[in-house]
Amino acid sequence: MLTYSYSYYDVQNTRLHVVEAGPADGPTLVFLHGFPEFWYGWHRQIRYFAERGWRVIVPDQRGYNLSAKPQGIGAYRLDILAGDILALLDQMGVAKAVVAGHDWGGVVAWWLGMNHGDRLDRLVILNAPHPSVMRRALLHNSRQRRKSWYVFYYQLPFLPERKLSGENWKVLTAAIQKTSLPGTFGEEDLRKYHQAWAQPGAIKAMLNWYRASLRRTPPRPKSAQVAVPVLCIWGVKDRFLGIELAEESVARCINGRLVTIDEATHWVQHEQADRVNAEIESFCSDE
Repeated sequence: MLTYSYSYYDVQNTRLHVVEAGPADGPTLVFLHGFPEFWYGWHRQIRYFAERGWRVIVPDQRGYNLSAKPQGIGAYRLDILAGDILALLDQMGVAKAVVAGHDWGGVVAWWLGMNHGDRLDRLVILNAPHPSVMRRALLHNSRQRRKSWYVFYYQLPFLPERKLSGENWKVLTAAIQKTSLPGTFGEEDLRKYHQAWAQPGAIKAMLNWYRASLRRTPPRPKSAQVAVPVLCIWGVKDRFLGIELAEESVARCINGRLVTIDEATHWVQHEQADRVNAEIESFCSDE
């Protein structure tokens, strides 16, 4: 019977809560969640891959759920977020891993691919644009700016925290339910999310990822191009991110492949779990 372990690791003066499953000597697959999720956002993938011999590692990224929530916007700069994952791999004795990221987790994964390809076997991105593509879109694509209005709203102090947490998480709950296919997030799922969002300091820390993205830009990457093999999976009905961002992102990969799923939204790993799992498994087995 598959069991999960729940541990804490100290990385970069920050404590991360980490869920692990699968054999300790298996190839390593790291899943990185986005906003406003936590490790549970990958629950449809964890069991699948652990049962197939993978060592699956799924952290609550800094600021989320049971992980530490450092003070200050600067603590959520992209290179620091990626540094958490590198330090976690070091702590766990992992030299190289497949890293899969969705949403903000995908942005962290892109950064790892640009700057630390030597630590990656392969990279899997789900509905997350390459950072340079997103930056360009916010500057020059009025349609994408309208889709990303919340990025600018989240720059305000205090008000977003109050709005998102009010009335038993009414706004944040509606945000994921109304942008996903009906039934994607059930009552038990929402109970878990509410519990994670209610952790002291979590909402402010989660929003600080957005604040840092505009105010605390990381050092210029070694290269905007990604050399490791990349699989980009994209739910076409994404209300937040246009499909053109996926195409432009894959163009920045030396060996990149784009899989579009017409029936899925931004929450593709929830809605099309079987398809996503099969695509990742096939990609990881390619020679």
